[in-house]
Amino acid sequence: MLSERRLQVLRAIVQDYVGTEEPVGSKALTERHNLGVSPATVRNDMAALEDEGYIAQPHTSAGRIPTDKGYRLFVDKLAGVKPMTAPERRAIQNFLEGAVDLDDVVARTVRLLAQLTRQVAVVQYPSLTRSTVRHVELLSLAQARVMLVLITDTGRVEQRVVDCPAPFGETSLADLRARLNSRVAGRRFTDVPGLVEDLPDAFEVEDRGTVSTVLSTLLETLVEENEERLMIGGTANLTRFAHDFPLTIRPVLEALEEQVVLLKLLGEAKDRDVTVRIGHENAHEGLNSTSVVSVGYGSGGEAVAKLGVVGPTRMDYPGTMGAVRAVARYVGQILAES
Repeated sequence: MLSERRLQVLRAIVQDYVGTEEPVGSKALTERHNLGVSPATVRNDMAALEDEGYIAQPHTSAGRIPTDKGYRLFVDKLAGVKPMTAPERRAIQNFLEGAVDLDDVVARTVRLLAQLTRQVAVVQYPSLTRSTVRHVELLSLAQARVMLVLITDTGRVEQRVVDCPAPFGETSLADLRARLNSRVAGRRFTDVPGLVEDLPDAFEVEDRGTVSTVLSTLLETLVEENEERLMIGGTANLTRFAHDFPLTIRPVLEALEEQVVLLKLLGEAKDRDVTVRIGHENAHEGLNSTSVVSVGYGSGGEAVAKLGVVGPTRMDYPGTMGAVRAVARYVGQILAES
């Protein structure tokens, strides 16, 4: 275990390196921070931190920079989450409250996260596997054509046109709408198939084919939309940190293009706790020079999706963690009110 003084030295090195982008020397540390010890003692502490793998010497200069191990200790033991200021919180709330639908909520969230953190922002659409049905609407378009509208508790709206095998009257349509909503409204999507399988038996024989067709379309919609969707923004922010990547940012950009990789990264986030993956903790090789800060968001007690940012390991961790957590909280509130 590191002594409290060496933890303090490590904290100062991380803060200075993140702020200045320059390797940090003992003289600079004692001048900028009230460590209460001599430069010689700081040099000894830095030598010990280097021996234990928390900092490294990038070249022949006297300065040191944090390693992945050093950043990990900083995040786990030293970095508090930086709270958002009252004006920042109001700006987040006002920006997100202007959204007109779920797509707009996700698009605004991506833009906001990228601007607040100056990193690459990734937002997952609410997962249908964790969502519940708010309402199913059935609208008559013609004698044998029906519009099915599926509305989720997260504000997601899916529409399908159903071509029925026979004409279906308004009375029958209203009956199906009422029976369907009485069974599935407020229920998990994963429960819907079992809840509606015997519904055709409640109708006259001549209407059962149409009821079955409508239900098949509903279940197909659940399967189709079960595919996870992501929105990404702020990729251009990486160019500001080109010197933070050992050779080139190309492997990072290639990794960001792979949706499966991003879904896996976000999937590692705990529901409501901010998760930080640093450098080589990211399984994908292209992201070994990055850190991923992520968290779950949702309208109730359980997260329905994840969001986060990707940036260089030389990151303002307290500020980034605070921004990610605050944005997730406001998105959850907007979904709850939608």
